[in-house]
Amino acid sequence: MVRARRIWVAAAALLAVAGASPGSAVAQGQPHSTAEALTEGADGTLPPGWGITGGRSAPRLVWRSDRPVPMGDARVEFRSGGRLLGIPRPAEDGRTFRLRLDAGRPGPLKGLEVWSGGRRLDVTGRPPAASAARPPAPLPANAVDPGKPGSYHTKTGEYRLKSVRLPGFAAPVEMRAVVVAPTGARGPRPLALFLHGRHYTCYKGRSITGDWPCAAGTKPVPSHRGYLRDQKLLASQGYMTVSISANGINGQDGAAEDGGAQARSSLVRLHLAQWADWAEHPDTAPVVVRDAPRADLSRVMLVGHSRGGEGVNRAALDSLYPPPAAQDGYHGAVRWTIRGLVLIGPTVFGQNPVPDVPSATILPGCDGDVSDLQGEVYVDGTRAVSRGSALHSAVYVIGANHNFFNSEWTPGQAAAPAEDDFSDDPHHHDPVCSQHSATRLTATQQHRAGSTYIAAAARLFLSGDDRVRPLLDGSGRRAPSADPARVLSHAVGGRRDAGFLPDGGVSVTGARLCAAIDPAPARTCLGQGAKGGSPHFAQWETDREAGRRAIALRWTRAGTPARVRVKDPVSLSGDKALALRLFVPPNSRGTRLDVSVTDASGRKAVLGKAGIDGLPGSERTASYWAREIRVPLTAAGRAGLDLHSIKSLELTPRSGSGRAWLMDAWGWRPGLPAVRPAELPRVDVGRTTVAEGDSGERTYRVPVEVSGHGSGQVRVYVLDPVTGQGKDRLVTVHPGGHDIDVPVVVKGNTRYGTDVTHDILVKAVHGAVVGSYRGGITVHDDDPAPAMTVTPLADRVTEGKSLKWRVSLSEPVDVDMGTAFTAVAPATGPELSTKDVSARWLGETSGSSPDPERPLSKVPGGLFLWVNIPAGSTSTDISIPIVKDRVAEPAESVRFQQLDDRTDRPRPGGLELTGTVLDAS
Repeated sequence: MVRARRIWVAAAALLAVAGASPGSAVAQGQPHSTAEALTEGADGTLPPGWGITGGRSAPRLVWRSDRPVPMGDARVEFRSGGRLLGIPRPAEDGRTFRLRLDAGRPGPLKGLEVWSGGRRLDVTGRPPAASAARPPAPLPANAVDPGKPGSYHTKTGEYRLKSVRLPGFAAPVEMRAVVVAPTGARGPRPLALFLHGRHYTCYKGRSITGDWPCAAGTKPVPSHRGYLRDQKLLASQGYMTVSISANGINGQDGAAEDGGAQARSSLVRLHLAQWADWAEHPDTAPVVVRDAPRADLSRVMLVGHSRGGEGVNRAALDSLYPPPAAQDGYHGAVRWTIRGLVLIGPTVFGQNPVPDVPSATILPGCDGDVSDLQGEVYVDGTRAVSRGSALHSAVYVIGANHNFFNSEWTPGQAAAPAEDDFSDDPHHHDPVCSQHSATRLTATQQHRAGSTYIAAAARLFLSGDDRVRPLLDGSGRRAPSADPARVLSHAVGGRRDAGFLPDGGVSVTGARLCAAIDPAPARTCLGQGAKGGSPHFAQWETDREAGRRAIALRWTRAGTPARVRVKDPVSLSGDKALALRLFVPPNSRGTRLDVSVTDASGRKAVLGKAGIDGLPGSERTASYWAREIRVPLTAAGRAGLDLHSIKSLELTPRSGSGRAWLMDAWGWRPGLPAVRPAELPRVDVGRTTVAEGDSGERTYRVPVEVSGHGSGQVRVYVLDPVTGQGKDRLVTVHPGGHDIDVPVVVKGNTRYGTDVTHDILVKAVHGAVVGSYRGGITVHDDDPAPAMTVTPLADRVTEGKSLKWRVSLSEPVDVDMGTAFTAVAPATGPELSTKDVSARWLGETSGSSPDPERPLSKVPGGLFLWVNIPAGSTSTDISIPIVKDRVAEPAESVRFQQLDDRTDRPRPGGLELTGTVLDAS
């Protein structure tokens, strides 16, 4: 997980948050005037699942789920009103998540939410029932099927080298891999390297953890062996293959600001360096490598799954444009050439793909981990950044989930415990993705489809076989080896050399130029009425983005044209067709559009009709995904248009009503150009931690390094430390320059507070690449925390009254301070039960019912009291209302112990709340 941008949310404001989560915790305290001002008359309670802890240590916002949240590749995110609060860290129980908070005060919050990969975690409501989805008809078969095994036998073996230390990680990371090689192949062979994603690391029997190193008696999860079928297919076709283990990164990347991308890049390049050594000195290689054909390091393809996808993308970037030495774990020469990338259900936290390395991104239509299919950014995010000669393909696999591309993440095939990542709600049948849906693939079907399209990328990127290109570039062909999977593709780059790009200088009439990410309903592309999400509009770390747009069409009668005009005419001369990336709502059918172009002199030609149906989709899928539609340019030539000077594109609906979104349109011709990476400047943002000091003002600047060659443009977002909202500006950068200048003024004082972060984000726009995209200045508060004490106000009461305690600070401070208590069994005597306290209080506090009756320390999921002392105050009161019953019973007790928010267990020697209730009869 990435190190969070951390915002201190005033707990008094949090009390106003609306909407309950399924968690088992609650903040309970007395309303304060500060809270009333911030929340417009709130009742003073947090929804179940949320709380504030911190006490003498740094305060934290806590969410506790009512069920374990599996370790996966997508990040768990806390959001408020649609904006990112930060990335919390998980506790050992797999249910509790904590976000360290800063001293900023964001004002009233409209709602706390927990998200992961575009999927909401803190809601229990089920989507409405939907009819069964129909898969699209099979595409025509391609002339060449890359899924067929080749003529070579294969040999499998493993190697293990000395572990390595990577920057920011305390424990060494393993250098371990499985090799599958062709036997009898002559001459050097291209190399395909596989990197798995973020998964559990250690197991014993049915128990599984994310620890590193693995504890005694447990085994490492062999995730690197999960691509053996893919490797054997490639090896049978003459490729050398290696799949490397990354458990040491998975077990330690929780605090990595980039989610571990730079560490994974270092690991990949350390292995490649070994292969380069072995190619030069075969006698030093492990037996499995020594007995295999020599690897050709001038032809390397990297295959990354999930966070491994982001890792191999960074490895390609770092191979072309070296990273800052302090961030990197590899410092040797680059002795290899990466010809292509395959990214399987990848994360893309930085949203900065490598523009000049060809790629194929596999998007699983039923991904239950990286559910928003953010990997689409590896296609969309390359447009206009560099020369555009590299092909970037998206391959949408209907009915595929996240895990089954790796057999070691697949139930029934894995050595360690494994699961179907989509099956998180056994009580709701999803029409697209439930196991028995017509569109859902079995594990074997899915893995076979993945192997086939990995092999297609190898033949295209490593062997230059243009016959497989139609499988990847949107030409509408299928590989029979992947049947019965329905696999669709689209692409940018390659021989798409001019076109209509909404991110550029275009004007629109009869439609709407919309923003991919914007909170305003009038500007956003998809809006709240969408049934599901769009991979094209996957959210980044800001609540709005400049320059990331599409064209939204909506019509209520046929014949209403939408026209897109470019500022400078584009040339379609020599192109065979106009290729449009267009999508319509999932499950919709019969959308038909006439496609026309007009030249600079005003001559117009109808090129043809575009017919498109929606993908199978549900509330839980990201199925608003663009199909590639091509219309020939022959009609324009017959009409005498000047194809060197096309000024506008027109889409005229022929169906009665509907919606559609145009991502872009390009002149297209078959084949692929040679790819020559441009020399570009590289931007890396660092982080500096400074002491607040006791007095005066000091100015610091966010550390930014620009290396490489030439100049280019990036967009810089400066995040407000209080509101979290970003102000962006376009900046031209030069190697060695200080073009990105973000000063931070720090005022010293002697009052206790919390650390404050001043963060920036950077995204490439044109002629530049970005490595470390996030960083800033962290201002460390260096003043001691006040002491916290508990004073009983009414700790011995009769039934019908309330137990009360006061939690106090030794002095007022500038920030809200909180802590949490959990119910434990009293030292002696009978314990208060769920029927001894107010049913309403119990429900608000724990989400539990009084029935069946049980001791308070046995409430399912635990009974927690969250305490907050507002900034400037020195105390707050907490109470438990006791009901009066007619049952004669002895005195009963209650005991709450303070939680240690680092271990989620009672703190040894911590504060306690104890009380006794006497019978009123």
